[in-house]
Amino acid sequence: MILGHIGARKGSKGVPGKNFRLICGKPLIDWSLDQLFANPRVGAVVVSTDDEAIHDHAVRRGALEIGLRPAELATDTAPKWGVWQHALAASEAITGPVSAFLDLDCTSPLRLPEDIDGALTLYETEHPDMVMSVCEARKNPYFNLVEPDATGALHVSKPLPGGVWARQDAPVVYEHVGMVYVVDPQYLAHASTIYEGRVIPYVLPSERCHDIDTPYDMRLVEFLLSEQLKSGLVKA
Repeated sequence: MILGHIGARKGSKGVPGKNFRLICGKPLIDWSLDQLFANPRVGAVVVSTDDEAIHDHAVRRGALEIGLRPAELATDTAPKWGVWQHALAASEAITGPVSAFLDLDCTSPLRLPEDIDGALTLYETEHPDMVMSVCEARKNPYFNLVEPDATGALHVSKPLPGGVWARQDAPVVYEHVGMVYVVDPQYLAHASTIYEGRVIPYVLPSERCHDIDTPYDMRLVEFLLSEQLKSGLVKA
């Protein structure tokens, strides 16, 4: 049984109340909730939040009722891993054991339904501890990311012998993006951090991998989401 999860904290310094703000006609969280409820492979849905309005909204829509997350998991420094562990344990107390923990970031509404199915299929085929969505990095630390030394002089962040003088010659690096994660419940329950086990990439197009952290992000994502709606890639 696959458990679909969304984390939606109440506080947000960049965009206050962003997880429940309207975007293209409906609350931001509903773009992810709709995808979980519509996916026939998902057996149950849970929302971890410290916001009573979001909690009640999710439960009315059919999410498991696990109550509000503990205060120590509701700060802006609380690790995602601990939030996931709490949500898994609270959900399994209701549903019994689950076969996969599927997380969608509330602030990444540009994912398509096939992105979720692709990640689930990769997990079922490869049997890793975790599938993590990524996109090819827009900037590469072997080529065009630089950092200052003790004197303030700039150097390539990850130099290689002889240097890298063309982007296509640099090793491939990925950006960790919050579109979709699939985690082995046993790994989630017993590991202390994300990268302890075998975490494999699920590569998505960079044009869909935009997260909402700032008012500018909100405007950009709303524009891109409206383009998806016009093209029929997603439905309101």
